[in-house]
Amino acid sequence: MSRLGTRRWLGDRLVMLFAVLVLLYMLVPVGVVILMSFNQPASRQGYTFDAFTLDNWTNICGPYQLCDSVTISIQIGLLATVVATALGALMAFAMVRHRFRGRGTANVAIFLPMASPEIVLGSSLLALFVSAGFAGQLGFWTIFVAHVMFCLSFVVVTVKARLAGLDPRLEQAAMDLYANEWQTFWRVTFPLVFPGILAAALLSFSLSFDDFIITNLVSGQTVTFPMFVWGAAQRGIPPQINVVGTIMFLLALALVVIGELNSRRRLRG
Repeated sequence: MSRLGTRRWLGDRLVMLFAVLVLLYMLVPVGVVILMSFNQPASRQGYTFDAFTLDNWTNICGPYQLCDSVTISIQIGLLATVVATALGALMAFAMVRHRFRGRGTANVAIFLPMASPEIVLGSSLLALFVSAGFAGQLGFWTIFVAHVMFCLSFVVVTVKARLAGLDPRLEQAAMDLYANEWQTFWRVTFPLVFPGILAAALLSFSLSFDDFIITNLVSGQTVTFPMFVWGAAQRGIPPQINVVGTIMFLLALALVVIGELNSRRRLRG
């Protein structure tokens, strides 16, 4: 092997080694959460692995209001995901496929919720709800509205990126084969854009389920899962929280694996 070939071989191996190390570094917190989900702590103030147990998995709700907060977060996340994905996909199609006055301004405005600090966005939404007369009605629906507003930008950006990479000749070919606009959209355009829409929906649900700062400002007496974790941390985090985190991670991992298997199946077909 020549000197140039040796350098190239070592360079490829080093790049792979660094990639593996970075991946392992990113997964260390997830591994700790999974490990602590099987922990039986000696006290609620301890964060060390004291003893192995399966009680946390067989009694996830425990003597807390954990399941209630998780249910509220899932409900808000699903509703916000559906609405934000539908509106964001329509906005992305309008911005990519149509020319209209103020299009550049709209593209800039889409990035404002993403660029603004969450504390600024949350306080602005709180001021909006109070000035609109909802000061005594803060709760589930105000959280829902707030989550739709900040998830919308991420959906538009994600779907726009997918549309920008779409080959227009595929739609033109469908038109040449006597497909009308409706048939072209559902049989050509939508299947090609659907992975981007699905990715935007998963991102929206993750952002909604995980949000604390904005939710804490507009929640009133409603307690979501991140707010429950924050409140429990003042007295000692119960191990069941790690169980919920592990389940959410495994569900996300399963969705990614299923999507990858479907993509490979389509390529083989």
